[in-house]
Amino acid sequence: MSTRRKSRRLPPLSGVLVLVMASTGLVVIDLTIVAIGLPLISADIGDGASAESVVVTYMVVMGALTQVVGSLSDRWGRRPLFLAGIAVFTLSSLAATVAPDLLWLDAARVVQGAGAAAIMVNAIPLLSDRYSGEERDLAIGAWGSFATAAGLLAPVFGGVLAEAFGWRAVFAVNLPLGVAAWALAVRVLPRSPGTAGTAEASEAPGTPGSRDTGRTDWLGSLLLMLGLGTATLLMLRSGDTPWSGRDTAVLLTACAALTAFLAVQLKVPAPTLDLRMFGSPAFSGAMLAVLLSRVLTIGGSVHLVLYFSDGLGMSPTGAGLLMTPIFLAQIVMGMVGSKLIGDRPPGLVIGAGYALKAVGLAALALLITPDTPWWALVVPLLAWGAGGGIAGAPVMAVAVRVTAPERVGMVAGTVSTLASLGAGVGTAALGSVFGLSGGDGAQAVTDGTRTVLAVSAALAVVAVITAVTLVGPRRVPARVPAGVGGEPAPPRREVRATAARPSRRPAGAPSRRSSPVRTETCSPERSDSP
Repeated sequence: MSTRRKSRRLPPLSGVLVLVMASTGLVVIDLTIVAIGLPLISADIGDGASAESVVVTYMVVMGALTQVVGSLSDRWGRRPLFLAGIAVFTLSSLAATVAPDLLWLDAARVVQGAGAAAIMVNAIPLLSDRYSGEERDLAIGAWGSFATAAGLLAPVFGGVLAEAFGWRAVFAVNLPLGVAAWALAVRVLPRSPGTAGTAEASEAPGTPGSRDTGRTDWLGSLLLMLGLGTATLLMLRSGDTPWSGRDTAVLLTACAALTAFLAVQLKVPAPTLDLRMFGSPAFSGAMLAVLLSRVLTIGGSVHLVLYFSDGLGMSPTGAGLLMTPIFLAQIVMGMVGSKLIGDRPPGLVIGAGYALKAVGLAALALLITPDTPWWALVVPLLAWGAGGGIAGAPVMAVAVRVTAPERVGMVAGTVSTLASLGAGVGTAALGSVFGLSGGDGAQAVTDGTRTVLAVSAALAVVAVITAVTLVGPRRVPARVPAGVGGEPAPPRREVRATAARPSRRPAGAPSRRSSPVRTETCSPERSDSP
C-alpha cells in the first residue's frame, strides 16, 4: 500500500530559478521602461524629433529572433546561448547608456534586442531541464507570474528613474544586474545541454516535435527573421499615419517571406519550427490562448493607463500605482494556477482563468466614467490579474508537457514569438478600436477605453472556449511527480508485447488463437494515488 506524497505549493528554490526570473525580468522591463524616457531622450539627443525608434528597434529585433534562437538552443545547448545573451544584453546596455546621438542609441537597441531574445527563449527550457513533474509546473508558474509583474511594474520603475537621474539611468540600471546574472549563470548552469527534466509526453510515440535534430535550418531562419521583422515593424507603425506605398511593400514582403518559410519547414529534416507540433490540439490551443492573452492584455492595459491619466487626471506615478492590483493578483494566482493543473483538467483551469479575466474587463468597461473614484476599480483590477495568473502559467506548462524535451527551446521560441505578435496586434487593432470611439477630452478618452475593454472581454471569452475545447484532459498527459530530493522522476517505460506468431503444431493438436497485442505502461506512482 502506497503512501501519499506531500504536494508542494512552491517550487524548490534553486540557482537556475533565481537566474531565470532575474534575467527575464530585465528583458521584460526593458520592453516598456524605455518608453517612459522617450520625451527626455528626444529633448537631449534627438533635437526634438520623435524617439519612438528606440522602442521599435528593440521590439522588432527581439520578435524576429526569438523563434530562431529557441530552435538553436535545442541544437547548440542552453548554457552557451544564455551566457552569450546576457553578455550581449549587458554590453549593449552600456553602449546605450553612453549614446551621444539617436543613431548610436538605435544601433545599441538592435544589439540589445538580440541579447534579449537569447535570454527570453531559454527561460522555459532551462526550467524544464532543471525540474520535472509538479515542480516544473510550479517553477514555470513562478517565472510567468514574475515576468508579468515585472512588465506591469516597469512604467512605475522607469518613471522614478527617469525623473530622479535622467533617461540614461533606465539603461545604466541593467549593468550591475547583468553582471550579477552572468556570474550566477556561469556558476549554476550545467555545461552539458541535456534534458534532465524530461516531459512526460516525450516517451510516448508520436509526441509532437520528436523529430531528430540535424543541421541548422539557415534558410528557414533567415526567411522567418525577415518575415517577423517586417511584420512587427508594420504593426508598430503609428495609427495616425496614412497608409502608404511603403507600407504595402512591407506587408507584401512579410507575407512572401512567411509563406516561403512555411514551405521550407515542410521539406527540411531539421526545421526551425516543426509544424507537426500544431497537429496536437492541446499545443495549438495553448498557442492560440497565448496569442489572445497578449492581444487583450497589452491592448487593454495601454488604454486603461491612458484613461487613468487623461480620463481621471492622475499623474504617471499614480496611474502606475493603480495598476498594482493586477500584478499582485497575477503573482499570487499564477502559483495557484500551476498547482491546480495537477489535480484538475488543464483546459478547465485555463478556461476558468480567462473567464475571471473576462469578468474583470467587463466590469471595468461598465464602471469607468470621468468621475469614477479610483477605489471602485480595485476589485475588477484584482479579478483581471487573478484570472491572468490562473490561466497564464498552466498554458506554458501544457505547451511543455505535450512536446518532446528536445523541442522545448522551439516551444519557448514559439511562445515568445506569438506573445510579441499578440502585443503588436493588440496595440494596433485595439488602438484602431479606440480611435473609432475615442478622441480628445476626458469623456472621449473614457468612451474609447470602455470600447477597448469590452472588446478585450469578448476576446477573453474566445480564449475560454479555445481552452475548454482544445486543451481537453485526454489530450494532455498526466504529469509524473518529481523524485525525492528534487531529482527528476524516472521516465515512464513502455513494454510492448509482440504479436503472437502462428506456430507449427503437430497434427491433431488443439488450435489456439493468438491473443491481440497488449500494451502495458509502467510508470512511477502518482502522488495522488490512494
